Parts: sequence; C-alpha cells; structure tokens
Amino acid sequence: MHPTPTSGPAATNGRVSFWYAGAPLPERRPPLPGDLQVDVAIVGAGYTGLWTAYYLKQAQPDLRIAVLEKEFAGFGASGRNGGWLTAALPGQFRRFAARGEAVAVAMQRAMIDTVDEVARVAAAERIDCDLRKDGELSVATNPVQQRRLLDRLPALRREGWGEEDMVLLDQHDLADRVRIAGADTALWTPHCARIQPAKLVRGLAATVERMGVRIYEGTEVTHIRPGAAVCRQGTVRADQVVRGLEGFTARMPGHRRTWVPMNSSLVVTAPLPPDTWREIGWQGAELIGDEAHAYCYLQRTADGRIAIGGRGVPYRYGSRIDTRGETPAVTQVQLRDLLHRLFPATAGTPIDHAWSGVLGVPRDWCATVGLDRSTGLGWAGGYVGHGVTSANLAGRTLRDLILRQDTDLAQLPWVGRRVRRWEPEPLRWLGIRALYTAYRAADRRESAGLGRTSAVARAADLVSGR
Repeated sequence: MHPTPTSGPAATNGRVSFWYAGAPLPERRPPLPGDLQVDVAIVGAGYTGLWTAYYLKQAQPDLRIAVLEKEFAGFGASGRNGGWLTAALPGQFRRFAARGEAVAVAMQRAMIDTVDEVARVAAAERIDCDLRKDGELSVATNPVQQRRLLDRLPALRREGWGEEDMVLLDQHDLADRVRIAGADTALWTPHCARIQPAKLVRGLAATVERMGVRIYEGTEVTHIRPGAAVCRQGTVRADQVVRGLEGFTARMPGHRRTWVPMNSSLVVTAPLPPDTWREIGWQGAELIGDEAHAYCYLQRTADGRIAIGGRGVPYRYGSRIDTRGETPAVTQVQLRDLLHRLFPATAGTPIDHAWSGVLGVPRDWCATVGLDRSTGLGWAGGYVGHGVTSANLAGRTLRDLILRQDTDLAQLPWVGRRVRRWEPEPLRWLGIRALYTAYRAADRRESAGLGRTSAVARAADLVSGR
C-alpha cells in the first residue's frame, strides 16, 4: 500500500532554480566600467556565449573577448534546465531526415559527437558537474505512445542511428532498469548524459576567465548593431558581436518575433529513501522522457532526488518573461501528479523546489547558428529544449565562422539558416495557447485508449511546424 499523496506547494518556488539551492547564488562579477574595445563581444553569459568564448580563446589566445550579461553567468536557461546532455536532434531536422536528406544525418552525427565533447572538456578543465553518461530512455506509457515510438524507428535509421545507437526494450528489459507504471516499451540510446546545469555553467565561466576572457555581469545590452554592443554603462566596440540570448532574445529591439520565450517548469522531490529507490529500481542515471505530445522529462539527481519537468504555462502574452522563475501552483500540482502516476512509490515524498525558465523557439522549431560577415553580427539559438548539447556545437561552429575556418561544422545545415518570424500579437498568443490545449487534449484521448495518434495532435503539428 502506497502512502497518501503529498499536497501543498513546494517548499521553495523560484529563486532561479534548485540547481543553485546547495550554495548561495554567485556573487556578481563587476559590471562594464565604461566604453571598451575588443575583438569579439558576446551578449549573454549562458552556455552559448561561454562555449563560444572558450573555443575562440583556445584557438587564438591573443583574442580580446568580452562577455556581457545582464544578471549573472547561468541566470537563464543554462542554470535552470533539466540537465539533459542529449544527442536528440533540435527541432525540425527530424523532418529533413524523414525525407532522406543527408544533411540531417550530418547534423545527427555532430550532436552525438557533441555529447562526448562536453564530457571531454568537463574532465579536462576539472568541471565537476555530476556528469554521468548512462543514456536516455524514451518510454511509452500507453498503447498509442507505443505505436508512435515503433513507427518512429525507420525515421531514426534514416537520421543515421545504427544498431549500437538505439536499443528497443520490452517490458521486462525496461523493468530491469526502472519500473514505470503503465510502461511496457522503451527506446534506449547511450548518447545522453546527466549533468547538474548550474555546476556546468559556473565551472565554464570560471574556466574562460582563467583563459583571459572578461565577463561583465550586471551589464544590460540595450542594442546590438554592426561593430558595437550598446550597454547602459558604455559601448563595447568589436569586429564581431555575437548574440547568444536564447529565450531572452525577444527583449532585444527588433527581435520580438524572432524566437518566442517558451516556458518550461520543473519540480524536484526531497531525497528519496532507500526503500523507495528499491521499489522504483532506477539505480542508474538514465534520463527519462515519455512519448506524450506535451511530454515530460526526468532525471535522477546525484543526491538521490527526482526532478521532473514539463511545459506548464508555455507562453506569456507579448513574449513576457518572469525572470524570478516562479511556477504557478496548478503547474506544480500537474507535475507532482504526473510523477506519482509514473512512480506511485513517490506519493509520500514532498516536493522541495519548483522553478521555471524560458527556451527560445523559432517559428519552424529549428535551431540556427550563423555569422553575417558583412556586418560582423553572429547569433545562435532557438534550441527548442536541446540547448545543453546544441550550445556547445554552436560555440564550436561560431569559432570556425569567426576565424574563417572552412570546416565540417561550418557546413552543417543549421549554419546561416534564416527562419520565418512569428506572427504578431494577439495571433502569437492565441496560436501557442491553442497548440498546447490541443496537445493536452490529444494526450488525454490517447490515455483513454484511442487506437492511434490523435488527429488533434497531427493537426497541431502541421500548424506549429514541429
């Protein structure tokens, strides 16, 4: 008999994220002291900006690089995400693969290599970020999800996934790894690792500082133009200016409709007791996601908790952002109840922390990176939830573009890709709200036993461009 489900809000809500709960928020570095001249100015001290600085400085140590950050390094999605270092393709590249296009295979192999590249750098630079590469489980929790997962296998083959890259697990194989209520099929891939996001971004920031990169925190960039990043404290002039703001891109003048800030919310339990872990059977550090349309994502943390995330309130009118990261009570309840459905043994474990962050979503759900050599303006983002891996690949790609290196990375299909702009308000808000209403309705119908993928979800995919 399982304990009575816990109720009430999380003990802590917001305050950036749980990943910073083990220590005080970092003391801010000094802001920009005034006008400055550098070779490369990078706007945003998240994974994208810091990886770009790391690889540029490694390739050409004499480069003068300044990273400009409104809050502190890791304040945005880099310090709030679910800790998935996954090789899953970002966004619509899966559609390219479905058409048999070789560019999708190149992109997929690059993402697979990037998982190991992040692990390599973390080890080389002694960044302790709880990294453990036990792979990823995509789990079907009802018959419709099972059919959808099986139908996806041919497309994965076309994307370049070999026999060693994915293993189909039946109910007994899955139970040997983890026991999830209602799940009898899963797809496992080794190309995914768990990380502690804040530890990675803070370690990376400290590393690039030791290399000679200057990070200015408490420094808001108000305008980006060719040759300059204009801040409240002064103007940073540079041959190249790179925008790496991801979900905060909409705040930059001229970019409100470039990528929408899509909200994702997480809750994390208190540490689970040993008998609960024995009942669940999740002894490794596999990352777990389901096959629902409004999907969830989970990790077992290094200190024995379960973190679970989902979309919650996906979008706020006018591309507004709640920087405090507070999560509405209704979203906390939804995530808590989902956790209890997947793992009934957790019903008596309280939720310790809830938080939210934003990710950048292009209109066609397809990430992009590029450099306009005529203006010196660079960009990367629109990772649609795959930013931990994609940002590293983007940083290495920006290095090659800035240094004018004609490499395989510089030829990847996301380089220079211009995406369609989002509709103006109120169409943007209405469309996104309708989209997620449709996905949740589809999930409810499928859970009730609908025999195939809901037509509602298929229609939503066509409208959204996913």
